Order: sequence, then C-alpha cells, then structure tokens
Amino acid sequence: MLFRIFESFVDPLKDEPPARPPSSLRDFVWHYTKPFKWLFLTTIVTSILIALIEVFAFERIGHLIDLANESGADSFLAEHGGELAIVMVMIAVLWPLMSLVDELALLQGIMGNMPMSIRWRAHRYLLRQSASFFADDFAGRVATKVMQAALGARETAAKITNLLVWGAVYFGSAFVLFFANDWRLTIPLVIWFVAYIAAGRYFLPKLAAVSQKQSDDRSMLTGRVVDAYTNIGTVKLFSTGPAEDAYAREGMKTMLGSVYGQMRLATGLSMSLHIMNGILIAGTLGFGLWLWSTGAITIGAVAFAASLALRMQGISEFFLWEVANLFENIGMTQDGMEMISKPLTIKDKSDRALTVPKGEIAFNDVSFHYGKDDRRVITGLDLGIQPGEKVGLVGRSGAGKSTLVNLLLRLHDVEGGKILIDDQEIADVTQDSLRSAIGVVTQDTSLMHRSIRENIAYGRPEATEDDIVAAAKKAEAWTFIEELEDQKGRKGLDAHVGERGVKLSGGQRQRIAIARVILKDAPILIFDEATSALDSEVEAAIQERLDDLMGEKTVIAIAHRLSTIAAMDRLIVLDQGEIVEEGTHNALLAQNGLYASLWKRQSGGFIGAAEDAA
Repeated sequence: MLFRIFESFVDPLKDEPPARPPSSLRDFVWHYTKPFKWLFLTTIVTSILIALIEVFAFERIGHLIDLANESGADSFLAEHGGELAIVMVMIAVLWPLMSLVDELALLQGIMGNMPMSIRWRAHRYLLRQSASFFADDFAGRVATKVMQAALGARETAAKITNLLVWGAVYFGSAFVLFFANDWRLTIPLVIWFVAYIAAGRYFLPKLAAVSQKQSDDRSMLTGRVVDAYTNIGTVKLFSTGPAEDAYAREGMKTMLGSVYGQMRLATGLSMSLHIMNGILIAGTLGFGLWLWSTGAITIGAVAFAASLALRMQGISEFFLWEVANLFENIGMTQDGMEMISKPLTIKDKSDRALTVPKGEIAFNDVSFHYGKDDRRVITGLDLGIQPGEKVGLVGRSGAGKSTLVNLLLRLHDVEGGKILIDDQEIADVTQDSLRSAIGVVTQDTSLMHRSIRENIAYGRPEATEDDIVAAAKKAEAWTFIEELEDQKGRKGLDAHVGERGVKLSGGQRQRIAIARVILKDAPILIFDEATSALDSEVEAAIQERLDDLMGEKTVIAIAHRLSTIAAMDRLIVLDQGEIVEEGTHNALLAQNGLYASLWKRQSGGFIGAAEDAA
C-alpha cells in the first residue's frame, strides 16, 4: 500500500496541452520538477533529519563511552540505561524510519515517475515540431537527447534538493560538534574543508564541461549508428559496410576523446581526495590523542572525532563524486534542453477546427522558398480547385509539385499569400483538423513498426475489424495479409511489419497505405505517385477501386508517369514554381508545350497510338 501511495502521488502521463519548456537551465529543470515539488520537499526534510541523526549518533556514542568510563561496568546500566535506550531508539528506529520515508518519496515517487513524465511531456511537444525540425537531425540523436535530458533533469533536481541539503547539514553539524568538544579539534577539519573546496572548484567545472561535450558526442554517435541500422537496405545494396565502419569509428573516436579527458580528471580528483582524507584521519586522531594526553578532552571525544573522521572519508568521496555527477547531469540536461526547448515553427493560431462541407481549395498568390536561399520554389501562385474536381499536378523534378502539397498540408507555412479550404484559411484552423480532412498516399510509403491492423487503422483507430478488412480488400491487400506471419508467430492483421514496414515489399507497403486512406475516408485526397510501386495488373485493379473511392471527393494527384493521371478533370503543369499550362490531357497535347514534350518522352514511338486512345 505504501508503494502504491507514493507511486501514484503524481501522474507521470497526465493528459495536458503540450507546452514549450523554458530555455534556461534553472527554469527548464523547475518546469519538469514542479509537479513533484511535495515529494522533493519530503526528501529535503528527511535528508536533514537523517544527517542530524547520523552525526548526533557519533557524538552520543562518544558521550556514552565517557559515561561508561566514569561509572564502571557494574553501575553503568543502572545510572545511564535511559540515555543508552534513547540512543538505541534513535539509531535502530528513528534512523530507519526516516530512511524509509526518504526512499519511498525518492525511489517510488520521483526516480521512476519523473523521467517518464519528462519524456512524455517532451515527446508530445516535439511531435508538434515541423517536418523540417526532424529533417535537420538524426532521429536517433533526437530520441537520445530526450532520454538523456529526462535522466539529467531528474538527477539534477534530486541531487540539488536532496544531496546538497544533506551534505550541508552533515558537514555543518559535524563542525559544530567538533567545536563543542574542543575548538582545537576543528583545526584538521577546517584545513581539510578548505582543501576539499579548492579541489571541488578546480575539478568540478572541468568535469562539467567535458561531461556536456561527452553527452553531445554520445548523441551524435547514437545518431550515426541508428542511421546505418535504419537504412540497412541501402548499406547492403551499395556494399558500404566498410564506409559505415569508418563513419561509426570516427564518431567513437570523437566520443573516446571526451571519455579519456573525463577519466583523467576523475583520477586526479580521486587521488586528491585520498590524500586529503588520509591527512584528515591521521591529523584528527593524532591531534585528538595529544589533547587527551594533556587532559584537555575526554577519551570519548577522541573516539567521537576519530570515528567521525573515518566516516567522513567515505562520505566526502561519495559527496564530491555525487557533485561531479551532478555537473555531468547538468551537462546532459543542457544538451537536451537546447533541442527540446526550441520554439515551434508552425503553431495553431486558434483552437478552431476545419469543416469541409464541399472540398473547395484555393491557393491565392502563394509564395514559398526553403531555407535562406532567395530563389523561391513557389512564386505568386494562384490556383482554384472546385469541390469534387480531380486535378493532376505535372512538371519536371523540382518544379514545386510536392511543395504545393506540403503547403496545403501545412507542413510548412506559406511566406506570402494564403491557402483556403471552403473559404477557411488553413493557418487559422488547427493542424490536426486540417490533416484529418485530407487523405494522403505518397510514393515513399512509411509504415509504423506495429501490426498490419494498427497501420491500416492509423487514421481511424476506432474502426471495426470488418471495416479494416473491407479497406484491405479494396486496396487489393487482403490476399497477402492473410498469408503474413512475423518472427513471433503473429499472423494476418496481427503480424508486425518491421521498422518503416521493411518486412513488406514496396508494392505491399503502398497497398497498406492505400487501405489506410480508404478507411480514413477524408473529403480531400492527395495521391503522390500513389501506385508507382505496383505492378501493372495490381495497379489496374486498384485504379478501379480508387475511382470508386474518389467519387465526389476533391483530389490532387502527382505522377511522373503521366498515363496514370491523363484522365483527370484538369492537369496543372508547373515549372519553377509557376503554373505554365493547364487544361485536359487532349487540350495540353494540342498546345504542344511542356506537357506535350513530357508526354512524348514517355510515350516514345507510341505517341500516335496513345493520342488515338485518348
């Protein structure tokens, strides 16, 4: 019951609107620590009590030695049994009880929940980043930074609120008790403390700097390794194993440089601590015995000082290494914070949802370019698409076809002009409602590493089994789905497809993607080379299904194989981001312009037959 109470004190997966975390370290850590503030306050209080109990226990033991020495064995228990009982209760009951509360708050309440809460909140925020954000970095590097920052922020908060408070109380109370027995006993402790602070000031900033670099090197190395694994097919096809070895080796050598630097500093710090602690123990024991020999202090005070000095040897090493680890975690946190706290480049301006009663699309004076290049991909483009109209986009590679579709999906924001759907500017509605109204099948079909069922129902998770099977059959996918079995023995719709759908052929992935769009049943459809990976027989069968699917929907289709879109209501020919021709297939051939030139190149010697057939 105690475990459950502390484990459920804070819900780490709370459903709340994703928010951008602050970009300063203190505010970043507090942003994620705030839900756990009462648990951290509990650990602060218990840490103070534990430190006081431990130090006071040493002092009381020394005091009891003096009392035993004065009273003798025969009368000690009769005269001082009560004091002994109090010390025993303090050590055997109160100390474990405070430790239990401290560990319940820390281990059950914070250590597991806090990093998961950070990952949950950071992941939800990053999912709202633009496609460009993820295109600019390794996916593995992004994921590693999220995982590292979660652990780093937790450890930073825990060590600052728990360890530093405990250490300050422990060392402070030890100094007070040394002084209370005899001020001269504090001389070795003061000398040790000054050396201890000096060692910390020298080594810890250097460890912090090298730890931050090592964290970035680790993320870079993970990104390189994951990149090779993700594109293993390309690695195999081009026999680039040795090149990938060299690429990974370069990353590992870079990380080893920071690791070696960290280990050298660690050795220097460790040796400094051993020397300082040896001097403290020897100095305290020798000086204490000398004071006792002069009658200045009791033998109990010597026992207290010597035993606490021995205890402080382990405590001081632990404490300074924990502080060094704190700086390492600060470095990890800062490294992840720089990425996680980046502002969203595409934001919802309101919570208004898009409604699509008709499906009319309008591009009004739209301009856009990528990056800082002054050359615009789309320049002052005007295009109106009527409800239910089927439009094909044609043009050379780089003409702006896919860019136009990405702007409609608001994967990028236009730099000039506006895009409207049923007289609603897409920048004024939520991105989720916009993309929910558009079904997309692309040439580069990417599936989730999940079951066939989950992939088909991805755009409509509440769909029934019958709906999923019907969509698969319409996409000519059901036959091969029934025969699927993965390495864990899961069959049919339950079979998993591997990362990005690698266990399926290109044609199978595209049919799953088509089934997904069929099931989604959005009022606007976009086909970007939707059947390019299919053989002619399957393509012909699916084309009939797609004709039924398109029905009264508004459709935009991109295809380099012009025969697949020749029957569209209207063809839009793009060149360098501008509309240079538009009309039906026959009308564009009659113009003998760019479209006719592209058609001739694809049709070759059969142009006349193709025109007759058209």
